[in-house]
Amino acid sequence: MWRQTSIIVTLTVVLQILTAVNGYQLPNGGKIWALLVAGSNGFDNYRHQADICHAYQILHRNGIPDENIVVMMYDDIAYAHSNLDPGVIINQPNGPNVYEGVPKDYTGETVNSTNFLKILSGDEKGMEGVGSGRVIKSGPKDHIFVNFVDHGATGLLAFPDLSGQNLYAPELLKTFQQMAAKKTVFKTLVMYVEACESGSMFDGILPTDLNELVSLLSFVKMRQSSYACYYDPELGTYLGDFFSVLWMQDSEKENLVREMIHQQFEIVRTETNTSHVEEYGDLVIGSLHVSEFLGYRPSPPENKRPLPAINMNEVVSSRDVPLGILKMKKHARSSEEREHYAFHIQRMTKSRKHLEKIVSQILLMASGYDVNKVEHLKNMNYKLKLEDYDCYKALVSLFSEECFKISENAYALSQLKYFANICGDGDVQMASALIAIKNICTFEETMNGVD
Repeated sequence: MWRQTSIIVTLTVVLQILTAVNGYQLPNGGKIWALLVAGSNGFDNYRHQADICHAYQILHRNGIPDENIVVMMYDDIAYAHSNLDPGVIINQPNGPNVYEGVPKDYTGETVNSTNFLKILSGDEKGMEGVGSGRVIKSGPKDHIFVNFVDHGATGLLAFPDLSGQNLYAPELLKTFQQMAAKKTVFKTLVMYVEACESGSMFDGILPTDLNELVSLLSFVKMRQSSYACYYDPELGTYLGDFFSVLWMQDSEKENLVREMIHQQFEIVRTETNTSHVEEYGDLVIGSLHVSEFLGYRPSPPENKRPLPAINMNEVVSSRDVPLGILKMKKHARSSEEREHYAFHIQRMTKSRKHLEKIVSQILLMASGYDVNKVEHLKNMNYKLKLEDYDCYKALVSLFSEECFKISENAYALSQLKYFANICGDGDVQMASALIAIKNICTFEETMNGVD
C-alpha cells in the first residue's frame, strides 16, 4: 500500500556514518549527495523556497559539503517587493535567515521537470550551459537525499515552468529504474516530498524491480492536501509547510546518528493532526539512521534555540493558501483595508466556483450529458495505472492550455482527479473528454491564473 503528501522514498542498504574531516562519509568511503527542489514561484508560495533553504542549512551544518548539494529554486522571494527585509528568508517566526549561503544552481525557468530528472540521474552532458551545470555525481557507494517541495495533484508534481511542464509518476519511476539498473549510480536514495496527493506518484504503480529497493513514508492519504503553517502578518504569507517544518525541527534537536528514519516518522506522525501519516513499503529500511542522508554534527548547547509552537488555528490546506492569506489580512485595522480584502475574498471564492462549474460542464459533455455518469465520475477514487497516463497527460495538458494554467492555479490542481477518473472509467472515451475540454473552455469565460 502507498499513501501521500510528504513522501520518503528509500533505495536500499543499511550503513553506519562516520564523521570525516571533509564532511560526512560512509564507512565504505561513499559520500552523501543532496538535490533540493522548490517547484513553485510567487510570494504566496514563499514557504516552499523557505523549506528548501532551511533544508540546505541543515545539510550544510551537518557536514555535507556544498559541492555535494544541488539546489533548484525560482529565487523570486528573497528580493521580492513584498519582502520587507531584502535578502532574508525565514522558515519560522523570528527565525534565522535560511537564504544566506544557499547555492542557487538552477533558478527561474531552469527549474523544470526535464532538468530535475537530468540532474537526479547525473546527466552532465544534458545540463551543459544550463544554470551551474551541476548534477548529482554519485557513485556506487554513495547515498542520495532528495527533498522536493511544491504543489501536486493526482499522479503529478507541478513546476513553475512557463511551458506548463509537470513531472508525472511514470517519468520519475523510469528514472529510478534506469539509475538502479546501472548499479553504479548510488547505493541508497531517500526522497522527501511535500506536495498534495504525492502518494499517487507511487501508489500501485511502483515497478516490481524496485519493490525491494524502495520504502515509502507518507504524510497523508492519497487524495489529501499538504498544509501550510506559520502565518507571518508582516510578510502576509505562510513561512513553512507542516510536514517539512516538523521533520526539520526534529532533525535539529535529535541525535541523528542514533535516530532511525522510522523513529523520525513516528515523531512526525504523532505531532501531525491535520492529516493521516502512514508508512508503507519495505519497513526494514526504516532502521536506517537519519544521519545517513542528512549528515550530523551536534550543535553546542548555546546554539540551540526554543522552537516556536505551531498555531493550529492558522494551519491551512496548501490549495487554500491564497484564500487563507486574504482571510488573515481581512483583520486589517482600517475599514478601507478590510473592505478591500473582503472584496478579493468574494472574488476568489467566485472564481473557484466558476472553475468547478467549468469542470462539471466538461464532465457532463464528455459523458454524453448523462447526469448519473457525472456523479459516478465525481465520486470515483480511481488510482491511475501506468497505462492510463497517456490519456491523463493529454487531458491535463489541454485543460491547462485551454482552461486554467495549473502551474499558476493551485486550486485547479484539485480538479485533476476527475480527469484521472475519466481515464480509469472505461465508459467515457478520451476523445470525448478532449472535445469537451476544447469546446467548453473556448466558449466559456475562464479566469486563468486566479486562485
